[in-house]
Amino acid sequence: MIRIGIPSALFYYVYYPMWKVFFEELGAQVVSSGKTTKKLLDNGVREALADACVPVKVFFGHAIALKDKVDYLFIPRIVCLNNKTVYCPKFLGLPDMVRYGLENMPPIIDVRIDTRTRRNALFKAFYSVGKLLNAKSLKIFKAYVKARMAQLRFQKILRRGFQPLEAIDIIFNHKKIKPVTGDGRLNFAIVGYPYTIHDQYISVDIIGKLRRMGINVVTVDNLHPLLLKLQRYKLGKRLFWTFTDRTLRAAYYFAGRKDIDGIIHVTAFGCGPDSILDKFIQINNGSNKIPFMSLTIDEHSGEAGLGTRLEAFVDMVKRKKRSEQ
Repeated sequence: MIRIGIPSALFYYVYYPMWKVFFEELGAQVVSSGKTTKKLLDNGVREALADACVPVKVFFGHAIALKDKVDYLFIPRIVCLNNKTVYCPKFLGLPDMVRYGLENMPPIIDVRIDTRTRRNALFKAFYSVGKLLNAKSLKIFKAYVKARMAQLRFQKILRRGFQPLEAIDIIFNHKKIKPVTGDGRLNFAIVGYPYTIHDQYISVDIIGKLRRMGINVVTVDNLHPLLLKLQRYKLGKRLFWTFTDRTLRAAYYFAGRKDIDGIIHVTAFGCGPDSILDKFIQINNGSNKIPFMSLTIDEHSGEAGLGTRLEAFVDMVKRKKRSEQ
């Protein structure tokens, strides 16, 4: 049985269910690299480019963790999926960075996906991957349909209030998880890139910490894509990075909701678009009416420091709520 390795970083938090189901329907075994650890991050920091952001360094660590466990690494070159915005250039270069930057790595499946250049680009990309694995056309088509259905189920679970790792557990481990809510007194929105927010190691489990403080947490991933598509912002032009555009629209949306008591932007040190986005969120999205905090993380982020900042922010919001009563 062919073993396909999928690093548990970056797009993992967005498209893993679709990828896993597709490969398994073709008879392959999918191997993920598991949760981020200090050792894994240290390996990525050592091998990645010095100016890479921490999520890319984490991705390198996950790729290294799979090196001797799989026959192929699946690192798609995803350019555009919505016909409008594109992903970060470092994402586009990931297959080459891993192929030429790390020694003795397994072959990389780096199919290019760009919906701006051809019709049915996503299906054609999956079809080419299936042919690479010597699957028949009908089997590839059936696997693709089941993969898309798995992705739709994943998105429906997210909209019920679960976060990506919880949704993956529900789908593949058949866990019966109830939506985790706080004591109902405060609702916080966390905005940022999914691979930054939901990697529990580099984000120092920000969602878990807030929940343990009795805070209800909602993230960008819990919103219906149509809500984000309809949300407008006042920049004069559309941001052309996909996750940046998505995050800014979410910040505008949450800032307009009366049931949101605080907004936290989780940003990665070394990410150029993130540094610009943070200013746009603070200045332009109306969040001056809602308490706002920006948390910057890197490979040196300490749990105690971030925990103290979160506690102080929660305490400030609680005092504000009491003063308004």
